[in-house]
Amino acid sequence: MTGTSVRIDGNTLRLPGGAAVRFVRTLRLPETGTHPLPPGLGEFPVRSVSDYPDTVPEQWRARGGVMLPVYLREAMWLSFGGTTEPAALQVGVGKVCAVSGKPWSDRLTRDPQNYVVLPRQPWLDGINSGKGTVRQFVAVPLGLGATVEGQVTGEEVWGGVQLQSFPLAEERLAEWREAQRRLRSVSRPAMGYGAAVPMAMAAPAAPAGAPRRAPAMGLGVGGSMRQEVYRDDRPLSDWAKTPAGRVFVHLVTPPEWRRITGEAPPPSPVDRAAYTNAGLPWFDYYDQDAEDLAPTDPLEGMKPVGDWLGDDHEPWQPPGSHQVKKLGDAPGKPVEDGDW
Repeated sequence: MTGTSVRIDGNTLRLPGGAAVRFVRTLRLPETGTHPLPPGLGEFPVRSVSDYPDTVPEQWRARGGVMLPVYLREAMWLSFGGTTEPAALQVGVGKVCAVSGKPWSDRLTRDPQNYVVLPRQPWLDGINSGKGTVRQFVAVPLGLGATVEGQVTGEEVWGGVQLQSFPLAEERLAEWREAQRRLRSVSRPAMGYGAAVPMAMAAPAAPAGAPRRAPAMGLGVGGSMRQEVYRDDRPLSDWAKTPAGRVFVHLVTPPEWRRITGEAPPPSPVDRAAYTNAGLPWFDYYDQDAEDLAPTDPLEGMKPVGDWLGDDHEPWQPPGSHQVKKLGDAPGKPVEDGDW
């Protein structure tokens, strides 16, 4: 088992080197067409696996990390707001890179790029499908073959989400900090996309009983949306050669969440037609100075979860143009790592 200084701060994961990650609930998109960015509907609560040694599955204890509750076919996006220093962040879905489609690696690569650059990348809503789009992250059970992991590797072993951060190399980081000191008097507007509202949760009260195998969840893909995954404009040598920290994020069904933690899970997701009919906002973000990554072969032909779980009969009403908001460029508790 390796050590880590990843910490939970509220529902935010803070990785060494300044990277901050929140998991945000959102509306699930239709699997046809290309859509604006859906809104944030509150943060997923995040808990440390090590806090529930008597009720989490033994395999989860071995992998360490954190867990969060998610409904079948619920969508999520990752917010990187609050990142304090530049970081190269690898995002894995079932230990398949969500940017390159390649197997999980302990090294950064550029051909293809297997990381996102923070804080320039403000969020990631799904796997990189290239041409200015991503395919939405959608929760599905393991065993169907519907996950990204299953479609790329032919197996479903890991599930969950994996995060690993690399800071700038020491000399580059010192240069960056000096530049920030010179600019400290210049303020910049905060990002307004999908502001997540923290959810009130009951205090943990883990029920007694022998641990059992929890239903395993992973991420498949849903609808397409307009979002770029930015190409790194630094040379690879600017980044540290070894990661500063990593964390395994387990996805838990709501019934298992209640059994493991004693907490009530979040309410089921809001109906997307009701959201749109209420005139609430969707979002569009564009950075004219950034270059989008091209799609990679493993991710380009990914099948949506509807191919396994059936057609989506939830009514869909596209947002009006007045509802799409244009966005410009704009301490916690330790988490144990494990063997994964």
